[in-house]
Amino acid sequence: MPPARRRPRAYDPARTRAAVLAQFGNVRAAVRTLTPEQLALPTRLGDWTVRELVAHIGMALTAVDRLLGEPEPARQDGRLLDWPFAIAADADAIAGTARRLAAEHPDLDAHLADVEWRFTERLDTHPGSRLLPTSAGALPLADYVVTRTVELIVHTDDLTAAVPGLDIPRDRQALAAATRLLADALAVKAPGASTEVRIPPYAVVQCVEGPRHTRGTPPNVVETDPLTWVRLATGRLTWKDAVAEGKLSASGERADLGELLPLLG
Repeated sequence: MPPARRRPRAYDPARTRAAVLAQFGNVRAAVRTLTPEQLALPTRLGDWTVRELVAHIGMALTAVDRLLGEPEPARQDGRLLDWPFAIAADADAIAGTARRLAAEHPDLDAHLADVEWRFTERLDTHPGSRLLPTSAGALPLADYVVTRTVELIVHTDDLTAAVPGLDIPRDRQALAAATRLLADALAVKAPGASTEVRIPPYAVVQCVEGPRHTRGTPPNVVETDPLTWVRLATGRLTWKDAVAEGKLSASGERADLGELLPLLG
């Protein structure tokens, strides 16, 4: 018998908005402390510097402004869970824009303050049902804002990794939303119910084709913490390294998810 179809996870728009703004605020506070020497440091994102990474983090919010400036699609033809698999199409344009913004805005704090103001103003003046023409298809604004938590959590981690001693807090609700979205994306990529993936305290999903467990402890279980999961799902950490470093536990013949990761397209 095929697994029952799950209803899409619901996200509260007010909580998501608060989470995005809280995490963006955490980044802004950290950026204010960075010296010119630190802004020139390399990052793990190819040839991007810290300055360019910060400019890209601002783009997580300006994307909303940009998409709202486009004509509204006639109907919704995308799903929130399509987004992780579609973003690779924008990679080249994103990199070029980040470099341009970094060059155009020497005062990054002022730039991020303006970005935050415009994002807030846009959410105040548009309903969550307003459709946006994203790379994953037409999505409601409220759904697209959920994807901003992934961008902010992932790039907060990139920024922390790039600057020795920098410790940027991660908003609990932002981390929860990012974890859940990426966990649900795994279940879409590998539908089934033979393997249970546990990411306490935020998410549990079943995935991978095979015998379905009906009671008790499933035969195939993967468990890890939220930040490790985000790193695995976005290619910042390999499955092999996570196992070697003791950052996850995996038991059962269908518990090796290495071939399914990363998730982001």
